[in-house]
Amino acid sequence: MLTWDDAIAVIEKAEGATALFGADTARAHRRYRELAAALHPDRNPGNERAHRAVVTLNRLYDDWKRPRHLTVTTATSSYTLTRPPHAVGSIATTYRTTGPCLVKLVRNPVFNTLLHAEWAALRALDDLTERHRWLRPYFPRLIDTSGPVARGDHAFTVLNPLVDGFTTLAEIRTAFPGGLDGRDYAWMHRRLLRAVAGAHRAGIVHGHLTADNVLVQPEQHGIVLVGWSFAVGDGELPVAVDNAVNYPPEVHRGQPVTTATDVHMLHTMMADLLAPGEKRQRTFATWCTQDSPAQRPAAADLLDEYDQLLDELYGPRTFRPFTLPETGA
Repeated sequence: MLTWDDAIAVIEKAEGATALFGADTARAHRRYRELAAALHPDRNPGNERAHRAVVTLNRLYDDWKRPRHLTVTTATSSYTLTRPPHAVGSIATTYRTTGPCLVKLVRNPVFNTLLHAEWAALRALDDLTERHRWLRPYFPRLIDTSGPVARGDHAFTVLNPLVDGFTTLAEIRTAFPGGLDGRDYAWMHRRLLRAVAGAHRAGIVHGHLTADNVLVQPEQHGIVLVGWSFAVGDGELPVAVDNAVNYPPEVHRGQPVTTATDVHMLHTMMADLLAPGEKRQRTFATWCTQDSPAQRPAAADLLDEYDQLLDELYGPRTFRPFTLPETGA
């Protein structure tokens, strides 16, 4: 249970309702109850700072719950956003709409240029998948954009609705605190390698390969790589970095990012997700996360290398159903 001091600090540092409660309804309600319990007057009699925190907590919670619709407009269409948010990312919040799309709205106009980078990346991926249609399922589809906006206004991206049946790899990691069975992560990683190799074929470095940016459809074994706001061309300097991300050494040295940067990030994530006993796959991940970018294999080359490893470990490939454990929430 949170101490009252911890609860007050969390509330005082919150940048808003969405930042405090997130996008998931059940988790938001649990978050509110946890904070409210920590700040109950019986636990903090006469504490003025705790009282102010309770007032702020209730205001933010009311703001989070309040049904509010916002309409954003492009050159050709209007999109009405619904609350609460569908997902909260590092620089933008994604909303469902009253129509068949998602809208990713930057929270601070200073990051508009990052959405411009996303538009460029998704357009390049659209061109790629016109030639290589088997890659289409691995990427979100760009439907529309805000286009240029006035100074101080918020840019946004309109995307196809990757909603039904999807969860994030980060949520899967939480659901399996002991790590994933190598046989389950195998099909996820094979698809991620295809997605990353495809992006590299288009000359794009994703640059933000984290578990939050991988959508998984467990029942159909689907993978979609999202979060292209930090994408740049191969060999370019990053437009920005996320301080919450564990980047490879070249990023910390201020050097350009390359396809090898993605390979490092993808396999850092792999090592983080696998159960400790998955020694062979963990060794594979270590081989792909060497400090020198020149010593890391290319994603396209890893497709065959990884398949060979899986053949040695598990034999002929069969479909393995994957389900998330019940949380009881």
